[in-house]
Amino acid sequence: MIAVDTSSLRRFLAGLTGDDVDAVRDAIERGVAVLPPVVLCEALSDPVAPPALIDDIAALPTLEIHDGFWERAGLLRSRVLKAGHKARLADALIAQSCIDHRVPLITHDRDFRHFTRFALRLA
Repeated sequence: MIAVDTSSLRRFLAGLTGDDVDAVRDAIERGVAVLPPVVLCEALSDPVAPPALIDDIAALPTLEIHDGFWERAGLLRSRVLKAGHKARLADALIAQSCIDHRVPLITHDRDFRHFTRFALRLA
């Protein structure tokens, strides 16, 4: 399994190019792409997304939330903030989902690099 972040999913759906877009395409083609729940929510929040696109996004498997997730995510965000880095709430939730499932994350968002000190693996 390989998790896909909203930044790379949007770039893929927009037909852009880049290493992250190639990785998303490859993961989808191989059937190993998964979405953290927050990414599914962010992707479906686009008010101008065509219905067919919404169906395609919703068809991708999502990672389950394990017991204690919210506490772990809060502590993870706290550690990143304490280290002096930016840690948006959605990013912390996405990172914790990936950490819990031990799956790497495909992302175009450089802010996730701050979570790698705390067990997040980037694809």
